[in-house]
Amino acid sequence: MAGIYIHIPFCKQACNYCNFHFSTSLKLKDELIAALVKEIELTSTPSTNTTLSGSVNKFKEEERETIDTLYFGGGTPSILDMKDLQFLFNALRKKFLFNDSIEITLEANPDDITPAKLSFWKSAGINRLSVGIQSFIEEELVWMNRAHTAKESLQCIDEIIATGFTDFSVDLIYGSPLLSNADWKKNVDIIIAKNIPHISCYALTVEPKTALDKMILQNKKKPVDTEKQAQQFLLLIDWMLNAGYEHYETSNFAKSGSRSKHNSSYWQGKNYYAFGPSAHSFDGKSRRWNIANNALYIQSLKNNNIPFEEEILTPTQQLNEYIMTSLRTSEGLNLTIVEKKFGKNMSDGLLTASEKWKAGGKILFIENSIVLSKEGKLFADGIAADLFF
Repeated sequence: MAGIYIHIPFCKQACNYCNFHFSTSLKLKDELIAALVKEIELTSTPSTNTTLSGSVNKFKEEERETIDTLYFGGGTPSILDMKDLQFLFNALRKKFLFNDSIEITLEANPDDITPAKLSFWKSAGINRLSVGIQSFIEEELVWMNRAHTAKESLQCIDEIIATGFTDFSVDLIYGSPLLSNADWKKNVDIIIAKNIPHISCYALTVEPKTALDKMILQNKKKPVDTEKQAQQFLLLIDWMLNAGYEHYETSNFAKSGSRSKHNSSYWQGKNYYAFGPSAHSFDGKSRRWNIANNALYIQSLKNNNIPFEEEILTPTQQLNEYIMTSLRTSEGLNLTIVEKKFGKNMSDGLLTASEKWKAGGKILFIENSIVLSKEGKLFADGIAADLFF
């Protein structure tokens, strides 16, 4: 069974820190939705050995591949009209069979959330929301150039709960120059007080060529303090664990039973399809990614061509990917899995290479798995890179 990711490349306005593929113009929205439907129709699955061309392929139920998770990301999927989402759902259900317990997530911004939209999303089968709050502090939201207000941040959570959503997540950003430790605690305390089942927290990063990068270079905004970021990350871990959340992935915390199934499939190396401009898919041995250009994506699909590039992963690259993703999880890097899939010499090599990190208190050995310690989580990427073959 697999997952599906759909990239919706539209936003009301550009956040200063964002380097994802998106457009603030909705001029091409209808054409892009049509192109997404065409890509879904043209995509080969285990029941279609060759790429389709043209008409919708109506599979018998037993011929369609079963899907465990569906994730609408972006961009801002909540910007879509109800008819747009219904159009996409119809195309997906013609091509794939949804598991009875499928997790369907929609990323949403607070300013898009209304009782009417929430009711429609729920009736359409969306059973999980991922809400881009980022902060409950007005000054920070203005600094980030977010489209919503602090009041909308609070209000949307109450509306989500009132509509009956029991599975939803909130995104927060820490480490901005404006965010004191006291204000950071206020943000996290709101999450805990409202008993939100899942939280994703990200350190503010300054990506090249973003508006934030340019403003820092021009001395219009203060640079990021990495030491403060590390401190706020460690504080976050303590606060969330004390409140009964599990820290199941470097940036993610969940109440019992509320882990993101879709994102967990990424970290576990499961297969997933991806549709839309810039979307990346994975089949276990290769990755493919679509062109990050809305107009060219639309034009290619009008000609029945999916505009993608592909990379076939060598066994060593597959192992390195497993090292990178598994180390981010609470279960860690399982040496038994490494030995079974890649050979005993590889698992022995990892054990030897990780000894120095164990001596430095950055990793632990738990039931034949390499697991990052609390302090080690600050160095997750560096440790993974050091262990790569």
